[in-house]
Amino acid sequence: MATDDPSRDSQTPSSALMRKVTTLRLQEMKRANEPISALTAYDFLTAKLLDQAGIDVLLVGDSASMVFAGNDTTLPMKMDEMLYHVRVVTKAVKRALVVADMPFMSYHQGADQALHNAGVLMQDGLAEAVKLEGGERICPIVERIVDAGIPVMGHIGLQPQSIHAYGTYKTRGVDGDEATQILKDAHALQQAGAFAVVVEKVPATLGARISRELHIPTIGIGAGGGCDGQILVTPDMLGLNREFRPRFVRTYAQLGDIMTEATRTYHQDVKERRFPNESESY
Repeated sequence: MATDDPSRDSQTPSSALMRKVTTLRLQEMKRANEPISALTAYDFLTAKLLDQAGIDVLLVGDSASMVFAGNDTTLPMKMDEMLYHVRVVTKAVKRALVVADMPFMSYHQGADQALHNAGVLMQDGLAEAVKLEGGERICPIVERIVDAGIPVMGHIGLQPQSIHAYGTYKTRGVDGDEATQILKDAHALQQAGAFAVVVEKVPATLGARISRELHIPTIGIGAGGGCDGQILVTPDMLGLNREFRPRFVRTYAQLGDIMTEATRTYHQDVKERRFPNESESY
């Protein structure tokens, strides 16, 4: 397998595809203006398929609270539940950078708590980085985690863990004051040592400005095409979550319809004794 050797300038497409993605590799991609692809993963089989497809970053997101566990928000996700998802995803992945979300209240009580929980996700879950929501206010925590040798991805703009404070999922940074604060948050996270930052649901002009001003990569979700990379929640992108169709999600497949039809056919085959047939029996 290829390694992160900057001197390897003449890579074949196949060797480039197999090259392990690291935090350093993401920085190289930004400098080379190579877009970064990212998706969420919560289980072994999905993570394996996404990794084999060449996705650069797999986020084990606390969005599992909603699309996996059926909750209305990300807030119910707990550390032990997140650790379980991280463990099964990291077992499947060979190439992608695996980033683990730090769930609600896993870092809100101070730097000691945050460092402990980040260490659990890295040491027990084998994650390669962690992600925290927040801007200037969490930078002392980010610095503490980074100082311990744990890579941190930031998350600004719409922050789902703060949904009850917002009271809505509307676009953030539309007014000038909030846009200015989001820009300050981005610079503060970079200064604190974050290796990348997710920018969620802000105007495209703001997403592009943040990306231009930072030297670390930006990963957009509903933040326009000017970000250094893009991330979507995988069940949304695959059409499994048929009730959720926000403007920023492009549906690349209708797997919900395919699964429903396949299940209906199986049900009928069982009812009418067409399954199993002789060749499917012992």
